[in-house]
Amino acid sequence: MNLWQSFLLEIFEVYGLSPKERAIFLAKFPDENTFKSNKEVAEVAIAEKNYDIPSNPETVERQMRNIYNKRYYPKDNLEGFLGNKYMRSEEKDAAFLAWLKSKYLNWRSSQRSAFSTGDRTPAISCNPFIPQAGKVDDPQLFFGRKPEIEKVFDFLNNNDSVVLIGEEGIGKSSLLSAICQQAKNLLLSPRKPIYLDLNRVRDNDDFYTALCEEVGIPNSYGNTLYRNLKNHRVLLAIDNIEKMTREGFTREVRDSLRSLAEGQKAPLKLIVAASAPLKRLFNDSQDQETSPLETICQPENIKPWDEATARDFIQARLAMTSVRFTDEKISQLVQESGGHPRRLMQVCYQNYARYVEDVK
Repeated sequence: MNLWQSFLLEIFEVYGLSPKERAIFLAKFPDENTFKSNKEVAEVAIAEKNYDIPSNPETVERQMRNIYNKRYYPKDNLEGFLGNKYMRSEEKDAAFLAWLKSKYLNWRSSQRSAFSTGDRTPAISCNPFIPQAGKVDDPQLFFGRKPEIEKVFDFLNNNDSVVLIGEEGIGKSSLLSAICQQAKNLLLSPRKPIYLDLNRVRDNDDFYTALCEEVGIPNSYGNTLYRNLKNHRVLLAIDNIEKMTREGFTREVRDSLRSLAEGQKAPLKLIVAASAPLKRLFNDSQDQETSPLETICQPENIKPWDEATARDFIQARLAMTSVRFTDEKISQLVQESGGHPRRLMQVCYQNYARYVEDVK
């Protein structure tokens, strides 16, 4: 869960959105700079088989009208959104996102103020162990993985592509995001970092469309895609590549990626995140005894943190607050989590929350 999603979850509680309204809302406003059309939200429902989201654009529009006019309308001294003067749905969506973003920036500022390590003692009620799940995409909250980052950029600077291999929740998505953020400073040959999460892509065609949109070239594939890309230099970060095992994806797209990423002057260099080795993920690769991406991607296994790193992480997050855990408690949390970053975050969050509740 990123900061934007954490913010949304808080205001969902404040304004009393139902689970179905929350699902629609998250699909409608995926980040602080984007809103999707009603048609795109309906397509998300179909692609992700999310039955909380209507698969009909007109139904999405009616639901959003209800959210604007009933949930977020000012009431009981609660500040709200006055967007009724906007007649067109797109205009209302844009105005609402602007209203929402202003609240988000204030919320984020208050979060950082509470995490301040200056002379002022921060409020202990602000739990520093966030996000509990999902990608950490805020550089200020990303922790560790320095050896892995150095090794990845060694590979990339030697014209290799890379696959990050690790279990669910080990931190691959967060590491992928950090690599994209640091590419400007650490890549010897500049490339534009592009992050694609395959959770949002449903098939080969959707993948090519997303890639072309991010690069800024006409929608294309095959040799036309190569011609359109040949004057570009892109670091393509693909998250959750195991989603390419779903129906709608074929070996063709992986063969195409390989052809675009081979050679020193290749338009693409790849860094992909996978839950298992690439040859094991794709059955067609096993049948043909070759794996298109495995042969060009150097593996980097992402493992749980060692005890020293896990301890440093806990102490770094607690340094943002006035709270301290005993050495015995830290040892217990490290042992309980096995150094697994997501589990460690969750057990620390729970223990911090219990401490605050006891203080109250």
